[in-house]
Amino acid sequence: MANSFADITRGQEPNYSLSNVAALNFPVLISVPHSGREYPPELLANLNVSASHLIRLEDRYADRLAASAIASGFPSIIARKPRAWVDLNRGRTEIDPDMVAGMDPAQTPHISKKVRGGLGILPRRLHGAGNLWREKWPHQHVIGRIEQDHEPYHVMVAQLLDQIRSIHGCALLLDLHSMPSLLDENGRKIGFVLGDRFGRSCESRFVELAAVHLRIHGHHVQTNHPYSGGYILERHGKPGSNVHAFQLEVDRSLYLDQNMREPIAATQSIAELIRNCCVMLAEQMSGRDQLEAAE
Repeated sequence: MANSFADITRGQEPNYSLSNVAALNFPVLISVPHSGREYPPELLANLNVSASHLIRLEDRYADRLAASAIASGFPSIIARKPRAWVDLNRGRTEIDPDMVAGMDPAQTPHISKKVRGGLGILPRRLHGAGNLWREKWPHQHVIGRIEQDHEPYHVMVAQLLDQIRSIHGCALLLDLHSMPSLLDENGRKIGFVLGDRFGRSCESRFVELAAVHLRIHGHHVQTNHPYSGGYILERHGKPGSNVHAFQLEVDRSLYLDQNMREPIAATQSIAELIRNCCVMLAEQMSGRDQLEAAE
């Protein structure tokens, strides 16, 4: 069923694709950690539910929302493998021991609410679907996934942000996600949620600039509610060192069909909106002379 650690790590390509990282012309790096659609065969072979349920774990086609910014030269890192394989927005200790064979529960004495809910670094279950896997994953297999596919993603993000800061004097990580349709307390549909861990991962002026940009274009925007950001922001956002990070959640109904499966024509306009937001952020950070290549 599951391969050994050596089998996983031998001859594997990185669990991400990179764009525009040779020159790093802009101080904004786009990360898309949950849109991966390359499902490893061993994952599908161990499914206890229909494979269609795993789509619910995806930020379905969120990578398409970064396309216009990438075409304009903004650097990006996009996960290739799915969240069902490894959740890049969870810490490496957020493991549910009940889904791992040969793991001592004492190794994870403090289990988070998300892990208890089935959404740790390896998702275990989904509401309405139950347990996702027929058999427990061997402990060494889990370690292999983390070492091969989780940690290298974060190492690359950290390296890119460090390089960007060395070039521009500052760096900003825009962590791009999608969310189910939500209403606020007044029944208004929320188009975007910006999360900066309540100011811990990013200077407020950058989040405020992005929020104003999105509101000007007619969207209802909330900050840090109901999503304030997770492990990616915790690990990489260091405002005191002039490395900022915020999470951008996009309502899936803005760019997917009624079944939340395939992109619609509006995907392009949302991608342009995000691209223009990146331009404004880069302008705020570096000045207009840095933006000529994006025009």
